[in-house]
Amino acid sequence: MTIYFYTVGEEYGCFSNFSRHGFELDGLYWFTSEHYFQAQKFIGTDHVEQIRLVKSPKEAAKMGRERSRPLRKDWEQVKDDVMRKAVLQKFTTHTDIREILLSTGNEEIIENSPIDFYWGCGADGSGKNMLGIILMEVREKLRLVTTI
Repeated sequence: MTIYFYTVGEEYGCFSNFSRHGFELDGLYWFTSEHYFQAQKFIGTDHVEQIRLVKSPKEAAKMGRERSRPLRKDWEQVKDDVMRKAVLQKFTTHTDIREILLSTGNEEIIENSPIDFYWGCGADGSGKNMLGIILMEVREKLRLVTTI
């Protein structure tokens, strides 16, 4: 069985970066992993705090995609690690969703995004599914920690 997720309101919606599972990271509190991820594109600028404080993850995503903001030069090199860090912190912080992630066993996890061919599988399933891959990596790390 393969586990698909996309929107917050569906089963496994907690896997979405829009899920309301806040955490502390880098000395600050983040409402969602989307807030954290988008803000990291502008590290060292006022945009970080502007994005951190917006009410919704949808708004954080919109702000993060605005190219009027100065995207950090190394973003393409660091974005996967930024996502790994956020996802790990989210699932380390919240035991309820950690249990859900661990309960998926060895199933493949796919972000069923019709529009995102990098983080999700894209409309035709040919996307990289990097968020799903990172969730599976985090699941493996958490499994090691819980069995010690």
